[in-house]
Amino acid sequence: MGSAPSKLDGLNKEIIACRKCPRLVAYREQVAREKRRAFMDWDYWGKPVPGFGDPHAELLIVGLAPAAHGANRTGRMFTGDRSGDFLYHALYRTGFANQPNSERRGDGLTLKNAYISATLRCAPPANKPLPSELVNCRPYFQPDLEIIRPRAILALGAIAMRAYLGILKARGEISSHAQYPFRHGASYALSGGLPHLFASYHPSQQNTFTGKLTEEMFEGVLKEIKKFLAKTRK
Repeated sequence: MGSAPSKLDGLNKEIIACRKCPRLVAYREQVAREKRRAFMDWDYWGKPVPGFGDPHAELLIVGLAPAAHGANRTGRMFTGDRSGDFLYHALYRTGFANQPNSERRGDGLTLKNAYISATLRCAPPANKPLPSELVNCRPYFQPDLEIIRPRAILALGAIAMRAYLGILKARGEISSHAQYPFRHGASYALSGGLPHLFASYHPSQQNTFTGKLTEEMFEGVLKEIKKFLAKTRK
């Protein structure tokens, strides 16, 4: 059968080797060759980005996709860009991470009771994945759910939430997305032993720089998740 860490290790090796989407392969590799001036001394990752975190986590965090000069450069989810800075500072302050900074693989960061997945594993042009690309990546997102078996899901943004609900609908575990509208701070108790679903605006610069998503708002959601996990833990 194998343990959760060994299963995740096998899955992540499969993810890293993926070349299913020609548009994404071409873009991620072009970015890795041309680089950004500030990162000319970096050896860009330039491959699909695997999941990251505690393999026995009760919380699964679902993002959208790697940033071109963030995770596509560093090879770790939400690492090397402003979205990641915002996310990991909040995870640290709420006890889900051992340090507030995430700069590169091997920097000592570990997550505590949290694992980060994504609906898409390659950086998409203009940060906009095609529906077919999200479908191609679903076989990498779904196993994270099955291996980790979280008790709570935090969807970062409407696309991530729809992707998760799409899996549930395809399995016949929910009848419609309409029962679970996206809004920041949404909290849904799904039946059938499914993980409790929480939602937040994505910590993109577009949201954090404009004040649509503040530190207080985001940490509020994380604190609600901590309360839920503590209250329902057997």
